[in-house]
Amino acid sequence: MDLESVFLPVADATGASVDQIQLIFCLLFAFPLGSVFVRIPSTRPGLKHLFNIGITLFFFFPVLKAYAHFFQLLGSTLVTFVMAKFIRSSNMPWMVFFIVMGHLTVNHVLRVYRDDSSAALDVTGPQMVLTMKLTTFAWNVHDGRRAQADLDKWQLSKRVVAFPTLLEFLGYAFYFPGILVGPYLEYHDYMELITERLYDNLPVKDNVTRKLPKGRKRVAYSKMVLGLMFLGGYVLLATKYNYRVTLQPAFAKMPLLQRLFWFQIYAPSERVKYYAVWTLTEGAAILTGFGFTGFNAKGKSTWNGAANVKPLDVELPLNFKGILDSWNMKTNVWLRECVYKRVTPKGKKPGFRSTLTTSLTSAFWHGVYPGYYLTFFLGGLITAAARLARQNFRPFFLPAEGQTTGLSKRIYDLAGGIVSLVVLNYATIPFILLTIDDSLKSWRTLAWYGHGIIVGGLVFFYAGGSKLCKGMQKNMGVAPPPRKVHVQGNGNGDAKISIGELQFPPPIDSIVPPMQ
Repeated sequence: MDLESVFLPVADATGASVDQIQLIFCLLFAFPLGSVFVRIPSTRPGLKHLFNIGITLFFFFPVLKAYAHFFQLLGSTLVTFVMAKFIRSSNMPWMVFFIVMGHLTVNHVLRVYRDDSSAALDVTGPQMVLTMKLTTFAWNVHDGRRAQADLDKWQLSKRVVAFPTLLEFLGYAFYFPGILVGPYLEYHDYMELITERLYDNLPVKDNVTRKLPKGRKRVAYSKMVLGLMFLGGYVLLATKYNYRVTLQPAFAKMPLLQRLFWFQIYAPSERVKYYAVWTLTEGAAILTGFGFTGFNAKGKSTWNGAANVKPLDVELPLNFKGILDSWNMKTNVWLRECVYKRVTPKGKKPGFRSTLTTSLTSAFWHGVYPGYYLTFFLGGLITAAARLARQNFRPFFLPAEGQTTGLSKRIYDLAGGIVSLVVLNYATIPFILLTIDDSLKSWRTLAWYGHGIIVGGLVFFYAGGSKLCKGMQKNMGVAPPPRKVHVQGNGNGDAKISIGELQFPPPIDSIVPPMQ
């Protein structure tokens, strides 16, 4: 039976393309398959690996008919396996990184050449997810060969000491709920899922013979319902409300305030499709047992470990950092652990080189359309402006010591959230429109309001605004206390100086998911 004949009537009825319907079918079919997966005994790990591989083959061959896509993914996987196993050099992770990222970049270039920007099914989508998995695995193996004293907490918990068999590695690479659009997971977490070791010693379980904690189905199917609601919203809104409307002459003829208002309505309808697919894959992953994070105060199990987005925190933010922390969360972890920290010399603090390398990696990972780079550049300015605004304005609105949050702080949070959201909407235009001409035309139609807020803010702070605010803070007695400087010697005449708390600046992953 040709499955395309089943998908075609659905596509005609919904107005979606056949490949979009095929993709949604795979995401939804992963739910009942997840319930089958957890019924395979943990004493039969090989069967679980084969199940993952078999379902992935089913997705790529009879459903998606993406034969070449699968073999490209298989090629990267096998190359990584051989290199990680036989190359003992400390440069092995970087060798894997450049080969896998290079393969991805070639496909990104071919995608631009073929003008496949609107295609729902392209090899670069699953390849972006696989790139995170393979490069992370290479670093995990490298960490497993290093002295434990040289590892930080994350590296110590994720390191691979016993090299996997080929079956185990293929099962990891082709974990079926995340093969198309994520979620990405580390090899250590995959094996914890396969063996069910993450559920050891739990007080509440489904029954006496299985280790799974209660509540998994409740959370997973609530994610499915939410994902379908997002999907319905996309079907209803996307054709009428989207960024391309800003390019139409009728939009340009509207009064400016009306243009600005309607544009803010278009932006969530652009994001809702990503909420849909990420929420669906999160639910399917939870059904396999992935994502367990303990119990809440009421004793109910929580499953936040598979999340890649927090829609409410994106649409109702308190600040711009909150948006970045709530969008494409798994990619931010990958960039931090496999790039940002790895390019920092031992014993040194991450600096400009680490930040620049991370940003460039994120850009190439997303693709080579020029619109991506417009957004990344603007995102860097937004991050700088937001940090200065927080440092200079926030102290005026904080409650006095010993008091609860007052009205002024709530007003500050509300204003900060609104500004962050309207700037986010503006900054993501190039990521959606992709070309420089369309992006500039859209920005021009919107009177360059985002540039006005961002550049205007930076000019204000650097032209004396920061000094003015600091003086006012001091006069009003609201200046934040100076950060503590801690000097620690190592016995070799060297000293490590830390100022306040060292925090990794979030890699600017901007607004693009690992799905094209």
